[in-house]
Amino acid sequence: MSALLPALGPRLVFFTGGTALKGLSRSLTRYTHNSVHLVTPFDSGGSSAALREAFALPAVGDIRNRLAALADTSLVPQSVLDLWELRLPAEGDPEALRARLRAMGSAGHPCWRALPPVLADVMRVHLGYFLERMPDDFRPQKASMGNLLLAGGYLRFQRNFSPVLSLFSRVLQVRGVVLPIVNACLHLAAELADGSVLVGQHHFCRLTQPVRRLYLTVHEPGRSMTALTPCRPLLSSTAATYLQSAGAICYPMGSFYTSVLANLLPDGVGRAVAAAHCPKIYIPNSGKDTEAQGLTLTAQVDMLLGHLRQDAPRAAPGDLLHAVLLDSRNGRYPGGIERQELERRGIEVVDRDMVCPGDPQHHDPERTALALLELVESLRARGLGGPESAAAVPPEEDEA
Repeated sequence: MSALLPALGPRLVFFTGGTALKGLSRSLTRYTHNSVHLVTPFDSGGSSAALREAFALPAVGDIRNRLAALADTSLVPQSVLDLWELRLPAEGDPEALRARLRAMGSAGHPCWRALPPVLADVMRVHLGYFLERMPDDFRPQKASMGNLLLAGGYLRFQRNFSPVLSLFSRVLQVRGVVLPIVNACLHLAAELADGSVLVGQHHFCRLTQPVRRLYLTVHEPGRSMTALTPCRPLLSSTAATYLQSAGAICYPMGSFYTSVLANLLPDGVGRAVAAAHCPKIYIPNSGKDTEAQGLTLTAQVDMLLGHLRQDAPRAAPGDLLHAVLLDSRNGRYPGGIERQELERRGIEVVDRDMVCPGDPQHHDPERTALALLELVESLRARGLGGPESAAAVPPEEDEA
């Protein structure tokens, strides 16, 4: 791998969500400050559910988490990160917890004392934006401070993520870019093998049968519903520009449906990927992924390609995926590694030590980062993808 200053590192674009990429994201900041994380905003559980119910906004929890993972801890005081990740208790009287939040909106509250004054002011102002709009019946249990700040800014700026993400990326000295794949309040839905329909991302952790079809909907979550009309929101123009200028595109480890495939559902994703002249790499989960039960590694690749081809039906596999990066020694993959089947599809299988020895459920962040960067450089050296365009910067403002 060529030695580069992180500021000049490659633009790696990830389709991601959840926490599986948190460690890898942190490790990558040692090698590049240009990684781009296109995050699913469809979560419907936990504290995100209360915010979505109250304000009909996209989920911000995974965005908050990834901003924290990419924060430069050598520059950002720990007190700032602690407040960003602060959560209210899971139990307690709702009115008392709401009163606690209102008290935190005061400049004299102890929670601001350890913070540099300028950063305390910025965060307190955004908490104030949220408090101005907080419903009297808002459910505050387990509310995350970072989520509330993002939600407050999103609402203050006419439901536009760009200003608030730009601001907090500077506050946290984020070494990369984090943005939602779409700016729309939608939910993830699945038609199951028996014909029933599941709505709500938080239900996917309890799948009991195969998924026949995955799509987005405006309908509110429910455990099982009748068939719904799919919704295909347009890929964010900012996300499209980042894909166009990518040095590599990665479908990384993470919950298969809710973190990876969900990002491929918006209109324009498949076409943007197919048109990008860069290496495209899949890092499958090792160990058990509840969502991918019954799917072999080859079946996962076929589903990934199938979802991209819904948007780019004429794209060849080589337009959408070049290599699968895995660890045959320490990793565990359902159905084994069907190398010949993958190669028959024109997909290279690249084997590197990345998974923690004795713990097939987890990738070692540092080894995975190095393996990914080395593979990107190798594929590019062999002519897969055109010259990198890390200098191409998307517009500051996205659609509202």
